[in-house]
Amino acid sequence: MDGLSRRKMLLAGGALGAVGALGAASPAGARPLWTWAPSASVAGTGEGLHPEWVWDDEVDRLMASVIDRGDVPKVNELLRVWTRNDQALPAGLPQDVHDFMEMARRLPSWADRGKLETAAEFNKSRGFYLNLLNGVGGGMLSTAIPREARSVYYSKGGADMEDRVAKTSLLGFAIGDLNAYRPDGDVIVHAVKTRMVHAAVRHLLPQSPGWTRTGDGQKIPISQADIMVTWHSLATYAMQKLVEWKVPVTAAGSAAYLHVWQVTAHMLGVRDEYIPATWEAANSQSEQVLDPILASTEEGVELTDILLGQLAEQTSPGGIDRPLVDALARFLVGDRVADMDGIPEEAFWGKVIATVWPKLIAFREKLIPLPLVPPLAWTLDEAARQYILFYLTKGRGTRIEIPDTNRPASR
Repeated sequence: MDGLSRRKMLLAGGALGAVGALGAASPAGARPLWTWAPSASVAGTGEGLHPEWVWDDEVDRLMASVIDRGDVPKVNELLRVWTRNDQALPAGLPQDVHDFMEMARRLPSWADRGKLETAAEFNKSRGFYLNLLNGVGGGMLSTAIPREARSVYYSKGGADMEDRVAKTSLLGFAIGDLNAYRPDGDVIVHAVKTRMVHAAVRHLLPQSPGWTRTGDGQKIPISQADIMVTWHSLATYAMQKLVEWKVPVTAAGSAAYLHVWQVTAHMLGVRDEYIPATWEAANSQSEQVLDPILASTEEGVELTDILLGQLAEQTSPGGIDRPLVDALARFLVGDRVADMDGIPEEAFWGKVIATVWPKLIAFREKLIPLPLVPPLAWTLDEAARQYILFYLTKGRGTRIEIPDTNRPASR
């Protein structure tokens, strides 16, 4: 990884040293035993098989065939015009692709339209926090998830992180839209395309010498466990932070926000027996599958540096420099993950954020009057806005498309 600076390697070294004892016992990213009960899922029952050994067999076979027979360019070209939930699939798709997509676009029988509408309103009222947490906080968490960092780094998207951020952001933006699961929305479109991309990556990455050399022994990437790890780094993490920050959340809003993510997990091909039925069940599963596997990797440190560097470059004309960007990132994910990601400590901005963030939230929620908000809070508010804008604007003018190769340098 030529892009790793000596400074970043030293930062990573400190984080790796902190988890060295654990790393000696189990490789970064290795999964613990599976004890989470399927009775806590939306299905209420299940086989209880460790999701580490479950993938998405039907679409995996399909995408391997599509890639091997050279149909990827044709399928991508046709799917560029498929942009709405209610839109018919394009004519000319290979029959097996068409049949799979018709099946995959159907909502589960347990999807609740009322809750999905409430979730849309919840996303609207809490969009500032959710975009910051899902777009930026989740991004920083993802680079501390060894398998995710390595899958991103060695796949085709790892060679162009701006484009990778854009493609990753599309599904997240769609979930937060008011019309997310309405006929004129596009969550279903992005979820089905993402499911197919996952299958393509599962076929391609095992052919990458870079990925196979640095992994933890996993033979096929993006298992059901891996998808749920990512799910928790977004949905569960965001709700935990809202609670931690004392952002007012109604019971109906909380339940609806969970439901939109439950439905989305199903649409991404996750078996219902692995999708938590409640936030209590989600927190329990997250403690088992996400918390223990967070670790520092060279790939994750480099990706973090690229992402934060892009953000600082994007926002510097507005007076937001890299130290503030680093401090805000560290604040969002905490010292443990920030150390893993090689994010440096910024003493001044770190103290400012810890002091003024609660007051900024209280003002936003109309709990305190303007005179009690410190002037520096508006610098932080602007930093957060620019943070969000960076991720939101990356989603414009891009498409989720099926890859047919790995990162060129790692083939």
